[in-house]
Amino acid sequence: MRHARFGRTVLLASCLVALTACGGGDTTQTGDGTAAAADAAATAGAAGSAAPAGTSTSTPAGTYSAPASSPAPAPAGSLAPVAPKTVVLNTTLQSPWGMTFLPDGRMLVTQRGGSLVILSADGRSVQATVSGVPAVSTTGQGGLLDVVLDPDFAATPWVYFSFAEPGTGAEAGMVGTAVGRGRLVGTSLQDVAVIFRQVPKVANSGVHFGSRMAFRSDKTLFVTLGERGQGSPAQDVTTSLGKVVRINRDGSIPAGNASPPGGRPSLWSWGHRNPQGAAVHPDTGALWVNEHGPQGGDELNIVTVGGNYGWPNVSYGCQYGDPVGNGCAIGGGQHAPAYIEPISTWTPTSVAPAGLMFYTATKFPQWRGNIFFGALAGTALWRVQLDTAGRREVTRERLFASLGERIRDVQQGPDGYLYLLTDSGKLIQVRD
Repeated sequence: MRHARFGRTVLLASCLVALTACGGGDTTQTGDGTAAAADAAATAGAAGSAAPAGTSTSTPAGTYSAPASSPAPAPAGSLAPVAPKTVVLNTTLQSPWGMTFLPDGRMLVTQRGGSLVILSADGRSVQATVSGVPAVSTTGQGGLLDVVLDPDFAATPWVYFSFAEPGTGAEAGMVGTAVGRGRLVGTSLQDVAVIFRQVPKVANSGVHFGSRMAFRSDKTLFVTLGERGQGSPAQDVTTSLGKVVRINRDGSIPAGNASPPGGRPSLWSWGHRNPQGAAVHPDTGALWVNEHGPQGGDELNIVTVGGNYGWPNVSYGCQYGDPVGNGCAIGGGQHAPAYIEPISTWTPTSVAPAGLMFYTATKFPQWRGNIFFGALAGTALWRVQLDTAGRREVTRERLFASLGERIRDVQQGPDGYLYLLTDSGKLIQVRD
C-alpha cells in the first residue's frame, strides 16, 4: 500500500467559473437536459458521426488512450452482434440522478432538486413522492443524488441516499456530500438519520460531489466522494475529500479499511477526483469506479484497499486551458509505479462518465459480464468488454449516440433489460 503524498494544488478557477467544463463536462441542469455547446462541439469533434439508435460505433479515433498496462482494443467487428432498441418510458422526471428497483418491480428515483419518487413497475407514471427526505443543497452539481436499498430490504426496509448537505452553525454557507438512511413505510421515510458526512464541508464550490454507493457482499457500503474542486486534499488522508469510504449500514466503521497512519478510519482509497459511477464485480467482488478527469483523462478503475489513484498529481487529462491533446497530461500521465494505473482512460476529450453497472442477465447473452455506464458530455451509453479474468479491457462500444442524451445513470432491471436516466428527465428502456 502506498500512503498519500502531498502534491501541488490544482488550480480550478476556470472550472469553478464555468461549471460546463468541470468534471469533464458535467453541467448544472434545470430539467431541460441542455448540455453546454462547447461540450457538444468537443464531443462531436472527437467522436465523429453519431450512430443510429440501437446501433454502435467502433472506438472513435482520438477518444481512447490505453495505459501501458491495458491491451489495445479488439479490432472492429470482433463483437458478437447485438441489436437492441430504446423505448422512452417517461419524460416527466426533473433532473433525475439515481435509481433502484423495489422488490415488486417499482422504481425509486432521486431528483436532484430534493425529491425521491416512486415510479410504477412499467416506469410510465410517478405513483408517489416519498416524504422524509432532508433538505439538500442544489448549488451547482449538488442535490439529492444516489439511492440504494439495504441488502436485507425485505426484512428491514432501509433506503440509503446520498446528497449535498448544507452546513449549519459554524459551517453555514458550506456544503458536503452526506449519506442518510430511512425505513421506507408506504410513501414515507421514517427514522431518518445521516450516517456519514464528508469532512470537511467546503464553501464556494458546487462541484465534484462524487456520491455513488454500492454494497459489498459483506453488507458494508462503499461511498465515492469527489474532492469538491479542491485538488490537493484528495491526497490528504485526514480528510474525506477525493476518497472512497467504506462504512457499516449504521455508519459505524468496519474492520479491514485502509487505516493509513493519521488518516480517517472510514477510508478505503484516495487520490480520486470525481467518481460518479460505482459497482461491485459480481464474480470477483472488487469495487470498480469511473471518474471524471479534468480536460480529458476520464478513468475506469478497480479500487483496492489502500490504493492511491494519483489525483491531482497525475492524470491522463490536461489542465483547463491547455491545448487539447495528449502532450499536456498532468504529471506525465502515467500513474505507475507511484500510483495505481487506471484500467482504461478516455483522452483527449472527456466523455464525463456517470453511473456504472455489470450486466448479469440473459436478455443479451453477448453482454454478460460487460460494464455499462452513461456519458454526460459524451451523450451516449458506453459498453466495456473485459477479459475472462475480469480485470482488463478487451474492447469498448459507444451506444445510442444519436439520442443526444446526457445519460446520468444505468441500471439492470428485474426483467433483464437496461434502464437509463437522462438529465433531460427521461427514463429509457434498452430492450430486444
